[in-house]
Amino acid sequence: MTDKITDQEPELADFGFNKVPAAEKAGRVRAVFDQTAEKYDIMNDVLSAGLHRLWKAHLIARLPLHHDRRPIAMLDVAGGTGDIAFKALATKAGRHGCLNISLLDINEEMLAVGRDNAQRRGYDGQLEFIAGDAEKLPFNDASMDIYTISFGIRNVTHRAQALAEAHRVLKPGGIFACLEFSQLPNKLLQRAYDAYSFAVVPKLGQFISNNAASYEYLVESIRMFPDADNFASEIRDAGFARVRYERLSAGITAAHFGWRA
Repeated sequence: MTDKITDQEPELADFGFNKVPAAEKAGRVRAVFDQTAEKYDIMNDVLSAGLHRLWKAHLIARLPLHHDRRPIAMLDVAGGTGDIAFKALATKAGRHGCLNISLLDINEEMLAVGRDNAQRRGYDGQLEFIAGDAEKLPFNDASMDIYTISFGIRNVTHRAQALAEAHRVLKPGGIFACLEFSQLPNKLLQRAYDAYSFAVVPKLGQFISNNAASYEYLVESIRMFPDADNFASEIRDAGFARVRYERLSAGITAAHFGWRA
């Protein structure tokens, strides 16, 4: 009797509008940010007309960093060039030296820019830069008070695994906070936003960073990300309690929050 041999189909993952082998996605995403790291902050300012700074400030304002003097362990995942970490360090907790921030990113080029930014802003030595994967965090269980991820969750290969890792490393009572592009609830506005994104964003990427393809991927990845309600359900499925979200700028972006019970 001969055993039947079957070819197992490889697991696929979204890479923008394309399907690629899941094992390849992280490398492809890394290549995107390798090519955009030097101009990443400039492009954020141009593409959002500076609004990304207000969105990030809003996220930080919702975190318990403004009055407490107890030691706080904060993990900023996909922290890249440091925007969230620097805003956290500017709060009362940061100024009082109560805040211990670990900034993790899978991309070494982004981390290099983040280190340069930290030195330029006077934060050199006040946070730890770590190369690592959101799906396999190099931290102990229940070791963090706050977990943040800003415009990074849509780039992971297995979103459920990244959320499970966030839940694992948070202490009971710890806060999960995620800022990510979303789908506008108004269909007319969504169509107008789509038209702008697909027509303008890659051209600006080409003009500023000589790289249209990376920004085509970024636009497509936003369209493939679930709307705010569905993403909130994913956060609940990961075990978080009291999940809520706030739409920002008519819903272009959403800030999601959850608590580790």
